[in-house]
Amino acid sequence: MDAREAERDTILRVLVPVVDGIAATFGPVCEVVLHDYRRPEKSVVAVAGSVTGRTVGGAMSEIGLRVLARGDEARDELNYLTRTGAGGLVKSSTMVLRDSTGAVFGALCVNVDVTEVDRVQGLLAALAGTAAEPSRAPVTTFGDDIDSVVDALLDDHLRRQDQTWPGLDRSRRLALFRGLDARGVFAVRGAVEQVATRLGISRASAYNYLAQARATTTDSPEGARP
Repeated sequence: MDAREAERDTILRVLVPVVDGIAATFGPVCEVVLHDYRRPEKSVVAVAGSVTGRTVGGAMSEIGLRVLARGDEARDELNYLTRTGAGGLVKSSTMVLRDSTGAVFGALCVNVDVTEVDRVQGLLAALAGTAAEPSRAPVTTFGDDIDSVVDALLDDHLRRQDQTWPGLDRSRRLALFRGLDARGVFAVRGAVEQVATRLGISRASAYNYLAQARATTTDSPEGARP
C-alpha cells in the first residue's frame, strides 16, 4: 500500500467515532454514513442510525454517484431535501473527504428524518388557514445493492424522456448515456453491461453509445456546458 492510500485509510478510521458521536447527539431521527469512494459498490464503511436503512458494506446512493462523477471538482452539498422510496422526507448534508493532495476519495453524510416535522408544519398551516407549499423533493434510491441504484437512475432518465429505448432517436439515446455518465453511473463496475441488458442492446452497442456521448460532451460547445 502506498502512502496516499494509507493516508486515506487513516482519515476514514479516525472518522468512525465521529459517525457514532453525531448520530448519538441527534438521536433516532439521525443517520450518519461514512463512504469510501474507492469502492462504489461497497462504499459504506461505517454507519450509525437507521433513516435510510444503510448497512456497512452497502453501496453508495444516487447522490454519492453524482459526487463521484464530479471527481476532485466535487463540493459539499448541504441541507438538501430528498425522499426515500417509502415516502419519508429526509434533510441531508454530504461533505466530501479529501486527502492531503486535495483529491476526493469519500464522503461523510448526515441524514435527518424530517417527515414528522413536515406533517406538523402542514397541520399548523391548515389550522392557520394558510396554504402550505407541498415539499417537493426528489425521490432517491437508498440501498445496499448498487444495481438497484443504477436501475433507478436509468428508469428516471427514460421516464423524463417519456419514451422507451426503441422510441428514442439517436440524439436522445446519446443524451441518455451522457446523462447517466454525468450522474456517475458508469463509475460502477459492470454498469455498462447492466444498462445494456436493461435496454435490450448488446454490450458493444452500449460501449459505442457511451464513447460517442463522451466525445460529444468533450468536443461540442453544447456538451461543454455544465
